[in-house]
Amino acid sequence: QVQLVESGGGLVQPGGSLRLSCAASGITFSRYGLSWYRQAPGKERELVAAIAIGGHTNYADSVKDRFSISRDNAKNTVYLQMNSLKPEDTAVYYCKAALWQNYWGQGTQVTVSS
Repeated sequence: QVQLVESGGGLVQPGGSLRLSCAASGITFSRYGLSWYRQAPGKERELVAAIAIGGHTNYADSVKDRFSISRDNAKNTVYLQMNSLKPEDTAVYYCKAALWQNYWGQGTQVTVSS
């Protein structure tokens, strides 16, 4: 059974930082492309960052230079380091693992507010 479990969300003040983690089980993790998406209330889910099996990364323009995605294949975990957070980063954040099909986590809430 495939499971992706996100953690690390919470309430943070503007300008603060959070690190999200997504631990995977039931898949050969190193073979999967990994990504983080987010969905704010009333908005569509959007891609935030992605990392390929070879380590190449790409980011949404809105988070470039503030967020960093990384993967640890030994721990079956993908991370999203989020710095200089803004209120507009408030959303539920989801991780996704993709190969022949997509697997999603259940999401973790990130709220940026003073």
